[in-house]
Amino acid sequence: MESKEIAKPPIEALSDKKGEDIRGIDISNVSVIADYFIIASGSNRSQIQALSDSVQEKLGREGIFVKQVEGYDTANWILMDFRDVIVHVFDKENRLFYDLERIWRDGKIMDAEDFL
Repeated sequence: MESKEIAKPPIEALSDKKGEDIRGIDISNVSVIADYFIIASGSNRSQIQALSDSVQEKLGREGIFVKQVEGYDTANWILMDFRDVIVHVFDKENRLFYDLERIWRDGKIMDAEDFL
């Protein structure tokens, strides 16, 4: 499965659970750590954890399992590493603070619809 295809189920899962401002960044030409970042926001700890659970469940059904999860307990920034695709789920405050879209501006910013 190509990385752009791997990025589609997390975007669907985030959308299904009412994730906000879902975007992707194609970093395949600027980094070797992954091909895509998927970024979304949640409004509270419970929703952010539910978004993370939904992404892992949906990709798990596709036979793609998370390599590592960081930040689940605090749920202000959950990072899920699926090797070629890294999913970030933020609370609003931390998303503004870390501003991955600015940091990775050399990549191609994509809307969720670009993957679907």
